[in-house]
Amino acid sequence: MADVLTARARLAALHGIATSYSPAPGRGVAVPEDTVVAVLAALGVDAATPAAVSEALAAHEEAARRRLLPATVVLRAGRGALPALPPGTEACVETEDGAVVVLDLASGGLGAGGAGMRGAGAGGGAEAASADVPGALPLGTHLLRAHAPDGRTAAASLIVAPDRLPAPPARGHGFLVQLYSLLSARSWGMGDLGDLAALAAWSGRAFGTDFVQVNPLHAAVPGAGGAPTDPSPYRPSSRRFPDPVHLRVADVPEFALLTGEARERAGLLLGRAAALRDAVLHKGELIDRDAVWELKRRALELVRTVPLAPARRTAYEAFAAEQGRALEDHCTWNALAEVHGPLWRSWPGGLADPRSAGTARARTELAGRIDFHRWLAWLTDQQLAAAQGAARDAGMRIGLVHDLAVGVHPSGADTWAQQDAYAAGMSVGAPPDAFSPRGQDWGLPPWRPDALEAGGYRPYRELLRGLLRHAGGLRVDHVMGLFRLWWVPEGMEPTRGTYVRHDPEAMLGVLALEAHRAGATVVGEDLGTVEPGVRETLAERGVLGTSVLWFERDYATVTAAPLPPGRWRAGCLATATTHDLPSTAARLTGDHVALRHRLGLLTRPLAEEQREDAREVGEWLELFARLGLLAGGPHGEDDEEALVLAVHRYLLRTPARLVGVWLPDTVGDRRPQNVPGTWDQYPNWRLPVAGPDGRPLSLEELTASPRLRALMAEVGAGREP
Repeated sequence: MADVLTARARLAALHGIATSYSPAPGRGVAVPEDTVVAVLAALGVDAATPAAVSEALAAHEEAARRRLLPATVVLRAGRGALPALPPGTEACVETEDGAVVVLDLASGGLGAGGAGMRGAGAGGGAEAASADVPGALPLGTHLLRAHAPDGRTAAASLIVAPDRLPAPPARGHGFLVQLYSLLSARSWGMGDLGDLAALAAWSGRAFGTDFVQVNPLHAAVPGAGGAPTDPSPYRPSSRRFPDPVHLRVADVPEFALLTGEARERAGLLLGRAAALRDAVLHKGELIDRDAVWELKRRALELVRTVPLAPARRTAYEAFAAEQGRALEDHCTWNALAEVHGPLWRSWPGGLADPRSAGTARARTELAGRIDFHRWLAWLTDQQLAAAQGAARDAGMRIGLVHDLAVGVHPSGADTWAQQDAYAAGMSVGAPPDAFSPRGQDWGLPPWRPDALEAGGYRPYRELLRGLLRHAGGLRVDHVMGLFRLWWVPEGMEPTRGTYVRHDPEAMLGVLALEAHRAGATVVGEDLGTVEPGVRETLAERGVLGTSVLWFERDYATVTAAPLPPGRWRAGCLATATTHDLPSTAARLTGDHVALRHRLGLLTRPLAEEQREDAREVGEWLELFARLGLLAGGPHGEDDEEALVLAVHRYLLRTPARLVGVWLPDTVGDRRPQNVPGTWDQYPNWRLPVAGPDGRPLSLEELTASPRLRALMAEVGAGREP
C-alpha cells in the first residue's frame, strides 16, 4: 500500500496536485486519497488502481521523453533561457505580426544581447542557461518552431512578456463603488454606465481622483425556471463580456430616432423605469436586477428596429469581426438560454456541444436573436469606452479599474463555450481556517492548468484583453489563484479538497503582457491566508496588493498592535474597507457586530464580541490621537464624521501608491453591500448607497453632500502632481 501511495503522490505532483497542505506554520494535513484520485480524473488521468497509476506514470515519462518543447514557452524580458534542445536542432520564431526570426542555437541565441526563455507548464522544461535570446523578439504571443536531428518536430506558443507590470503614474486616490448601488435621476432602477461616466467626470474635476474601481460588470446567468437572477457579480455567466443590464438605454443614439408607435411604447417604458427608480430611492425597495433588465430589454428591442447609420454600421461590423468566435459563442449561448433556459447541460438535440451539428442549425434558426445579443455587446463596449473617456478627460491618470472575479457559474456561457478548459466535477473554494472551520465551496469550476498551457493560455489572454479594453486598471479577485486554487470534488465537503497549482510564471507573464498593452495598473486582492512567497513574487512583478486598515497589525508582537503608517507596504491599494466588510461608520460604532448578531453569525456571546470589537477600535483611535489625526475634527473626537476623516488621514500617511475611498463611507452609510455567509437572510448586492439613517442617496445628492465634499477635499489635497 505504501508503494501505491508513493506512486500516486508522484503522479499527483507531476500534475500540480497537492497531497498535503499546511494550514498553519508547523502543521500539516494529508489530503484524502479519494480526493487525489478525483482531481486526477478531472485532469484526464486514471489513478483509481495501482495498475492505472503505473500506466499513467509510464505514459507521462514516455511523453516527456518524446517531447521536444513544452506546449507553451514563456519569455520574461531580460531573464531565463530556452528549454534544452538536442545539438543541431533548428528553431525559429514566427512573431504575431508575421515576421520570422531564426534562432542560432549553436551560438547561444540570435547574437548579442538580452532576454531569455523558459518553459511553462506542469513540468516546465529543462533550462539551457547558455541559450539566451536577445531583445530582437518583440513583446507578444508568437509561435516557436523546432526541428531536431532525430526527426522530431514541435511548435509551441511563445509568450514574450515584460519583466514588470506598469506602475501607477503617480501616487493617487480614487473611489471604490458597486455600480448597481449608484443611482442617478436618469437610472432605470440601478446604477448604469452613464452614472459611472458622470461619477468619474465629476470626481476627477472636483477632487483630482485618479480612478474609480467598480465591481465586476461581467454578464450574469439569468434565473432558471422563473427564479431571480443571482445578484452576486462574483458568480457570472461570462467574465469575458460585460452585462448589457449596465447600459443607459437613452444614451444609445438610435433611441432618439424612435418614431410613431415605437416612440410611444418607449415613453411608457421610461415611465415604468422612473417608477422603478423612485421605488428604490424613495420607497425602501431593493434593487431588482431582473425588473431593470426586463424594461431595458424591451426598450432595446424597440431601438434595434432603427437602422444604423453607415458609420455606426461599419463600427458594429468591425467590433463583431474583431471579437470573432468568442463573441459568437457568447451570443449563441444567450440566444439558446432564452429558448431552453440557462442550464446548458440539459439542452436537447446536441446543443450542449457548441460545435455540434445541432448547435450549427440553431445558430441559423436563431440568427436574429444572436445578432441582437451581439449588438448589445457592442453597445456596452461603446458605453464602457465613453465612461473611460470621461474619466481621462476629467484628468484621471488611471480611470476605470475593472474587477476580475475568480471564476464563473458552472452553467454559464464561458463553461459552455470552453468546456475543455474547465475541470468537470470540480469547484474552487478555500480550505478550513479560523474564519470558516468547515472550509468554503464557491460553486465555481476551475480552469484546467494543463488545458491552458496546451492552448497557449488563449482563454486567459482573451479574458484579460477584453477587460482591459477600456480601462486603466484591473483588480484581480483572490489573486493567489494565479498560483494555486483549492479544488473541491463534487459531492465532497470543502474540508476534503486540495490545492492545484497553475504555472505562476505563465499566469503572471500573460497578465504582464496584457497590462503592458493596455498601459494598465493591476491590483491583486491578497487578503486572508496567502502562501509564503506569493506576496513577494507579486510585488517583484509589479502587482499591487490590497491593504485594509483594520487588518494591518504587527502580528509579531504579543498584542498585535495597529501597524504605524510608515510600516505599511508601498506597493498596495490602501483602503478602510471592501464590499465584503463593514463600512467605516459601522465599524467605528459597532453596528456591524449588532448586524451579525441579528443574522446569527456570531461564534461568541454578543457582549464578548462587542467588548473585543470596542477594544480593537479603541486601539486604532489611540493611534490616531497620538499621530494628531483627530485634531481639526468639526465636533471633537467623539464625532463620527471626524473619526471617518481621521481614518482617511491615516491612510494618506502610509506610503501606499493608491488610496481607495469606499464611496458609501463618504456619506456615513452603515449597511454592508455583502455579508459573507448569508444568502436570503440579508439583501446582498441589492442596496443603494445610503446615508447614516439608511435613506438612499442619489448620485445628485451624493455630489452635493457637505460630508462627502469635506472628506474628499482633504483626500484630494495631497495628490501628487
